[in-house]
Amino acid sequence: MAEHANVYPLRREPEREPQREREPQPEPRPRERQAQERQAQERQAQERQAQEPLWRDVLGRRLRVLRQEQQETLSETASRAGISPQYLSEIERGRKEPSSEMIAALAGALGTTLIDLTEHVASDLRRQMSLAPRASRTRPGHIGPGRTRRPGRTWPGDVLALAA
Repeated sequence: MAEHANVYPLRREPEREPQREREPQPEPRPRERQAQERQAQERQAQERQAQEPLWRDVLGRRLRVLRQEQQETLSETASRAGISPQYLSEIERGRKEPSSEMIAALAGALGTTLIDLTEHVASDLRRQMSLAPRASRTRPGHIGPGRTRRPGRTWPGDVLALAA
């Protein structure tokens, strides 16, 4: 006597649709992509030049100059300051704005004081501002020529006094 069993599935799986082949997306040609990237970088550089320089950019350049004058690598300076070489690199490129404690540690690692470093950065800023176009030296909210103030309106930089 042979055993015979019928097997029935409990659930029926939905039939799958056959997968369609994706149409390949045309990739930008390498030269076109490079040209677009170059134009974007040039625009960013022009915008930066038209603006007042940022403290972190000037600080980063000054730190790099000090490090290179001592012929040190990023790793050597970073290890003495207690930070990673990657972070030091980002500071030097103006990508990160370090805390005052970090700036003091970097100054010490480079054999200078915080006040000397600050004075150098301030003089670098003054030098860059003297070379910047006049239009870019105005502060945000500055009243341009020919504009008059309305009574009762305060502007950035105004000194206010309260009377008792």
